[in-house]
Amino acid sequence: MNQRILNSVYSSQRMKRRYEVWFLRCGLADGGGAWWFRYLLLNRGRGGCGADPTGMPAQVWATWFPRAAAPRTFIQGYPAEALELSGPAQLPFHWHAAENGIEENTCWGDMRVDGHSISWKLRYASDFGAVLAERGWLGFSKSPHSNAVFSGDITFDGNRSAGAPLGFGVQGHNCGYRYRTYWRWMHAYFRDASGRASTLEVLAYDMPFGLAFRNAVWWHEATPITLRGIKETEIVNDSSKLRWILSGLAPDGSPVEAAVEGTAPGVHHLPYTKTDCSGTFQVANASLARAQVRFGKNGGDLLETATGAVLEMRGT
Repeated sequence: MNQRILNSVYSSQRMKRRYEVWFLRCGLADGGGAWWFRYLLLNRGRGGCGADPTGMPAQVWATWFPRAAAPRTFIQGYPAEALELSGPAQLPFHWHAAENGIEENTCWGDMRVDGHSISWKLRYASDFGAVLAERGWLGFSKSPHSNAVFSGDITFDGNRSAGAPLGFGVQGHNCGYRYRTYWRWMHAYFRDASGRASTLEVLAYDMPFGLAFRNAVWWHEATPITLRGIKETEIVNDSSKLRWILSGLAPDGSPVEAAVEGTAPGVHHLPYTKTDCSGTFQVANASLARAQVRFGKNGGDLLETATGAVLEMRGT
């Protein structure tokens, strides 16, 4: 799969109702926290949903998930004329607004919001990209860098984190005519004693006529495996805890069982603006979550991470 294609722009200047977002979750290598950055387009063809930062047509979000403390989000909005964007399906891809930008293998930012300063310059590389969902005009969910290794630096109020590697996680690209009524999404990055990476990414959301979409991609020993027969056995989404337990079958019939959980104070609730501009809704995110995956013929293999997962939910 050509990973570069997965980041190419979908939205055109004529599209009046649509969100499109490029995001990344970088869990710091020392386990001290995680950063979540979003580069968002909202209703590009109609100039967003208003003058509030969360309603402007171009937005940059930076969220810090510290270990054992409450997360914080900072949002900067920009007018349409501040945006420099590659054309639909054009390669290489780029998104630039003022001192912020994201491209295929790098992103950067410089924000001053509510008396705080956040700046970053990151490079990322991976050898695996995945498509979780592809519904054409209705929307898609892609992970161009599903087992991303991040290098560079992030400075928050004068406190600088730098390294090569700096952290691990995922860089994703989502788009849609509207947000789903509910969704559940998780990504977990595991490293074994030799430093080899495995990842699990799962997406579930509502569809018309009471149906549900579910997909899970397990990357292990440099092999992508799409699980079948996905079953969700526990779903918790409240103010203090997010928890998702599920299972599926590998192509050889062996079971893969996963559990991911984020707890207070690391559960963060964020307002997302509806694409019809009728208001906002709450999304819960835990980007410093713990996860485990049990797999193998007899379920005898286990991978665990205390801080290397992200779990996001809207509704239940």
